[in-house]
Amino acid sequence: MGVPEAPRKAPASGFRTIVTCFTLVSLFIFGAYALGTPADSHDRRAYTFAQQHFGHRASSSSSSASSARGDKYLIGVGKADITGPVVEINFAGYANLDQKGTGLRQRLFSRAFIIGDKSNPNDRFVYIVIDAQSGDTAVRYGVLDGVAALGSEYSLYGQQNIALTGTHSHSGPGAWFNYLLPQVTSFGYDKQSYQAIVDGVVLSIKRAHESLQEGYIDVGTTKVPDGAINRSRWAYLHNPEEERARYDAETDTTLTLIRFQRASDSKNIGVLSWYPVHGTSMLGNNTHASGDNKGVAAWMLEEDMKNDKNTAEGFVAGFSQANVGDTTPNVGGAWCDDGSGQQCSLENSTCADGKSQSCHGRGPFFEALDLGVKSCFEMGRRQYAGAKSILDSLDSSGTAVSGTTVKSFHFYNDMRYFNFTLPNGQQAQTCPAALGYSFAAGTSDWPGAFDFTQGDSGKPSASPVWQVVSGLLREPNEQQKKCQEPKPILLDVGEIDTPYAWTPNLVDVQMLRVGQLVMIISPSEATTMSGRRWREAVAKEATSFVKDPVVVLGGPANSYSHYLATPEEYDVQRYEGASTLFGRHELDAYINLTLSNMHYLHPDATDHPAQGTLAPDNRGKMLSFITGVVADGNPPSKGFGTTLKQPPTAAEVGAVVNATFQGANPRNNLRQEDTFVAVETQGSDGKWSRYKDDNDWFVVYSWRRTNFVLGYSEVDVSWETQEGHAQPGTYRFKYYGDAKPLIGKIKQFEGTSNSFTLS
Repeated sequence: MGVPEAPRKAPASGFRTIVTCFTLVSLFIFGAYALGTPADSHDRRAYTFAQQHFGHRASSSSSSASSARGDKYLIGVGKADITGPVVEINFAGYANLDQKGTGLRQRLFSRAFIIGDKSNPNDRFVYIVIDAQSGDTAVRYGVLDGVAALGSEYSLYGQQNIALTGTHSHSGPGAWFNYLLPQVTSFGYDKQSYQAIVDGVVLSIKRAHESLQEGYIDVGTTKVPDGAINRSRWAYLHNPEEERARYDAETDTTLTLIRFQRASDSKNIGVLSWYPVHGTSMLGNNTHASGDNKGVAAWMLEEDMKNDKNTAEGFVAGFSQANVGDTTPNVGGAWCDDGSGQQCSLENSTCADGKSQSCHGRGPFFEALDLGVKSCFEMGRRQYAGAKSILDSLDSSGTAVSGTTVKSFHFYNDMRYFNFTLPNGQQAQTCPAALGYSFAAGTSDWPGAFDFTQGDSGKPSASPVWQVVSGLLREPNEQQKKCQEPKPILLDVGEIDTPYAWTPNLVDVQMLRVGQLVMIISPSEATTMSGRRWREAVAKEATSFVKDPVVVLGGPANSYSHYLATPEEYDVQRYEGASTLFGRHELDAYINLTLSNMHYLHPDATDHPAQGTLAPDNRGKMLSFITGVVADGNPPSKGFGTTLKQPPTAAEVGAVVNATFQGANPRNNLRQEDTFVAVETQGSDGKWSRYKDDNDWFVVYSWRRTNFVLGYSEVDVSWETQEGHAQPGTYRFKYYGDAKPLIGKIKQFEGTSNSFTLS
C-alpha cells in the first residue's frame, strides 16, 4: 500500500462548502455516537484497592496441570502504549464538540494475543484489543503496513488473520478514523493521534510474536449480573416473546475468558475475556483520557497478577467487547435531571418536556458528581472480579481448548444492494449506509443536542434545521428510501463521497478459530439479541466440524460500521435501529456472510477467500482543521518545570494531594511507554524511587492553557490517595515535559515538588 500521503488541508476551491458541512453536522450531531459461579459483584460500596484486590491472597490463580489438558498451541501475548495527544483533541465516542482532552487519568494500551498451530506455524491469528472507541480501516491499514515493515519473519500476519477490536471506550483522543463522519466533531484528522495507535498496535504484535512459545488454552465462564443493563428496553421488548423467554436477562450477563498458560512451567502469561458493556461510565463532559471500565478491569487484573506466584512476568489481560450495542454501565437506569425525580420514558427516553436532553443514565455512584470516575472504577471492578473468579477456578471447572486446528478468514463485502437468501427461502437485500433521525437523538448515556427523540418519525416537525442540513448533504433517491424502510433517512452517508467516503459500505467479514473456540469479529455494535442470534447460528453451523463449539463475538472491529439491530428492533427506530447502517436485513446479511464461509474454518481447509474490493484507504485524502502546537512560553521568573504550588507538607491517607507546575503542551511528546508525571517515594537510605506513574488510576495529570498569546500553560498533578493503595511514607511529585520554542528544537525538562508525608 505504500506510505500514505500527509493529510490534506482543505483546498481553496470548495473550502466554504466543506467548512459549512463540518460546522453544520458538528453542531447538530454531537452526542449521537453515545456512540460458572456468579462473581461477587453485588456490593455497591467503593472498596479500597487493597481490600478489593490484594486482600485475598489465599485465592491465587490456578496453575496446577488440569486433569484433562488440551492440545498444545503456539501462544504469545504483547502489550504496548497507544496513548495519543491527551489535550486539545476531541474525544472519540460521544461526538461532543466540547469534549476536548485536558489531561490523562490512565494510559491507553494495545493488547495482542497470538495463537498458532505448533505443527503448522502458518496457521495462526492475532486478536488485538485496543483501549479505543473501535477498530478502524485506516488504523488497520497502518498496522498491516507496520507489521510488513518488520521483515519477512512477520509475513505470517496479514489481512486474513489480524483482528483489530476496540473496547469502545468513549474517553480517548479521536481524529484517527478512516471515514469523514466520525472526523466531523474532531475537525478532521490528526496524524499524531493516528500514529500513536498504529505504532502501539504494531509494537504489541511484535512483543506477542517475540514471546511465542508452546502452551495451553483453557476457557471458562461466569455470570456478572450487575455489569450492565439494557438502555433500549423498548426496542428489546419488540423481539419475539418466546425468544426473550429463553434468557434470564435483557443483556448477556456471561463473561467468557480464555487463559494462556505456557507449557514450560505452567505459568499464566495472559487472559482474554469477552463481556458486553458500553465504555460510557466516564461521562460526555469528562476530558481526561482513560480506558473507561474495561481499562480499569485490565489494570486491576494486571496489577493483581504481578504478585501471583503462578503468573509470569509481563502478564497481559485483555477485556474485549462483545454484543455491546444496547448495553450501558449506567445500571441505575435513565432519569430526568430536571428536578422532577422521574425516570425517562420507556418508549423514547424523554422527560416531561418531551425532549431527551435531560435524560441521563446513572452509574452506581452518580451522586458523586465526579464526571463518572467513581462509577467507572466500580463497573471495571465488577468485570475484574468476574475474570478473577474464572482464573482462580479454571483448573477445577474450566474447559481445555482442544483440537489442533487454528484457522481464520477475512474478506470485504459491499453492502450496497447486496442480495442474499434468508433461511426461509425469501430474498433479502441490504442498502447503502444511511442514518435515521433517532441517530441524532443520542442515547441516555449522552443525549443529542437538539430536539430529536428516539423512535423519531422523521416528520418535518421533528427538527426543521435538520431538514435543511440533510438536504444540503444529499437527498436519498427512491430506491434507497424503499430499501431502508421503515427508517426515515436523516443522513444518506453511504452515498456521499465528497471529499471522501463518509462511512463504510465495504465491511470486514472475519472469523477466527482455535480448537472448539470460534470467534465472530463484528465490525458493528451488535445489540444483545443480535449477538445471541449470530452466535447461535454460528454454533449450529460449527457442529458440522467440531463438537461442543464455544462461540464468542468481539467488536466493534476492523472498520467501525455503527450498529447491528435485529429486524424487530430496527422497526422501532430507536438509536440503535437508526444507526444500523445497511437496512433492516443487516443482521441477516452478516449471518449469511459468516455461515457461507465457515468452511474456511474446517480442519482440512487450506485456502482463504479472495479479499474482494478493498475498503477505501483515505489516509492520503484526509482533511485536517486541527492546528499544531505553535510554541510554548513561560514567564521570565518561572522556568519550565517550576513548582508553582507545592503539595502540603503532610496529609493523611484518603486525601487528594496536589501540586502545580509551569508546564508545556504534552502534544510535543506523547511519552509513550513512559510517563508525564510520577509519585516518588523516599527510602530509608534517603534515595528516591518511582512509586507510581500516570498509568495509575489514582494519579491524574491535568493541563491547561493560561495565556494563549504567549503560550503559557500549567500542569496539575493530583494523587487520590486511597487506603490500601497508598502507604504511609515520604513522597514527592515529578513532572516530565517538553517545550517547543518558536524557533528551534523541542527540549525536555522536568520539575520536582517538595516532599510531603502521608500518615
